[in-house]
Amino acid sequence: MADILPFHQRRAPARDDEAEPLWREVLGRSLRSARENQGERLVDVAERAGISPQYLSEIERGRKEPSSEMIAAVTGALGVNLAGLLSEIAGNMRRISVVGPRPTRRPAGPVLMAA
Repeated sequence: MADILPFHQRRAPARDDEAEPLWREVLGRSLRSARENQGERLVDVAERAGISPQYLSEIERGRKEPSSEMIAAVTGALGVNLAGLLSEIAGNMRRISVVGPRPTRRPAGPVLMAA
């Protein structure tokens, strides 16, 4: 019979320096930073963009992959230049990748593997 391997229920969250962040995470951080720098509330920006505050929050936390139309709506609501934002994100991604190769992203939850 096969060996039984221990299943570790509690795993420490991945540190930011473990894996290269996803594009949606960098986008979300940039949008949140722009909103906070302007002193804007999430609900006000979401209303102007025509989306729910919950959805904007998920975008800012990097949980959702917004469409180009959603990104344009949020940047428009913030009065941020879309091309400038995308250039900033590309620069951030380049700086992150210059640090060196990073381990691949690990799954956040349990993984079942076929025998």
